[in-house]
Amino acid sequence: MTVIPTPATQQALGIPSLFLLVLIGALVPVVPTGALVSTAAVVAFHQEEPFSLALVFVTASLAAFCGDATLYWLGRRGMRSKNGSRWLEAIRARAPEERLAQAQEKLADHDVAVLVLSRLVPAGRIPVMLACLMAKWPLRRFVRGNLPACLAWAVTYQLIGILGGSLFPEPWEGVVAAVALTVAVSAAPSLWRRFRRSRTV
Repeated sequence: MTVIPTPATQQALGIPSLFLLVLIGALVPVVPTGALVSTAAVVAFHQEEPFSLALVFVTASLAAFCGDATLYWLGRRGMRSKNGSRWLEAIRARAPEERLAQAQEKLADHDVAVLVLSRLVPAGRIPVMLACLMAKWPLRRFVRGNLPACLAWAVTYQLIGILGGSLFPEPWEGVVAAVALTVAVSAAPSLWRRFRRSRTV
C-alpha cells in the first residue's frame, strides 16, 4: 500500500530542502536554482494548503539573499587577504574579462539597479558581484542593493512555475513545463549573443 504524503508533510520536507538547495546554489553557482524555485511553485500551485506559494517565495528569496551575502562576505575577506581565498578565485573563474568589464561599466552608470538586473540575467550575478568587490563596496551597501534583486528573482521564477502549473492538470506535467521554460529563459541570452556574433562575422 502506497502512502501519499499530505500537503503539510510535503511542505515540512520540501521547504527546508528548497532553502538548503537555493543557498548552496548561491554559494556554488552550478545548481539550477531557478528551476528549483519554478518546480516548487508548481507543487505549491497544485496544493490546497493556504499560503503555499507565499511560503515558496519567502523561502527562495531568503535563501538566495543569505547565499549572496555570504559569498560576498567571503569575497571581501579574500580581497583583503594577501593570499586571496578559494572563494574569491571561484568568483573570478566564473567572471570572464569581457563580462566583468561590462559589469563594471554598468555598475558605474546605474549603481544598485545593476544588481537587480544581474539576478535576472543568466550568468549575470557573478560578474556584477565581482565588480562590486573590485569597487570596494561595503557589505552593507551590497546587501541593501541585493535584497530587491533576490525578491525580483524569486518572483520571476515563481511566476514561471505558476504558468507551468496552470497549463496542465497534473503536477508532474507542470514541473516538466516549468523546467523547460526555465531552461529556455536561461539559454536565450547565450543564444542571442552567438547569433549576434555570427551576424557580425
